[in-house]
Amino acid sequence: MRRLALLFLSSVVVAIATQQVGAADADPLNGTWYLNPGMSRFHAGPAILKQTRTYEISGDTVKQTVDGVDAAGKPTHSSFTAKYDGKEYPITGNPDADTIVVQRVDKNTARSVLKKNGKVVQTTVRKMGKNGKTVTFKTQGTNAKGDRVDYELVFGKEPPKE
Repeated sequence: MRRLALLFLSSVVVAIATQQVGAADADPLNGTWYLNPGMSRFHAGPAILKQTRTYEISGDTVKQTVDGVDAAGKPTHSSFTAKYDGKEYPITGNPDADTIVVQRVDKNTARSVLKKNGKVVQTTVRKMGKNGKTVTFKTQGTNAKGDRVDYELVFGKEPPKE
């Protein structure tokens, strides 16, 4: 009986330790992020009025869905699923680009290259905040109209107060 209780207790300890290791390794980008327009900076190009980014990350695969409102007040929607392997993957709904290449720089940083008809049009560096509650996207390049874009978008886990 004592052996059975010890075996059961050992199994519970191993199960809890495994869950904690899995939680520690979870990508902090997973989930929904809300644009904070007050903290974001638009150096060149049209401002984004509202944007929500949802990430589903599994291993080296990232799925991103973006919904928002552009400077003209029109709704926007785009998405992609890609691997952090430096290869091109299709983007749907983005007028500026038709493919994306994503690569990890480190655990909290990734670099994306957006292309339109095979030509590089924008680069973005995504950096997770140290507290895991903010993520910043620095983007430079040109949009579909050929206008220069240069902005720093700051997102948080909570929707901004309107």
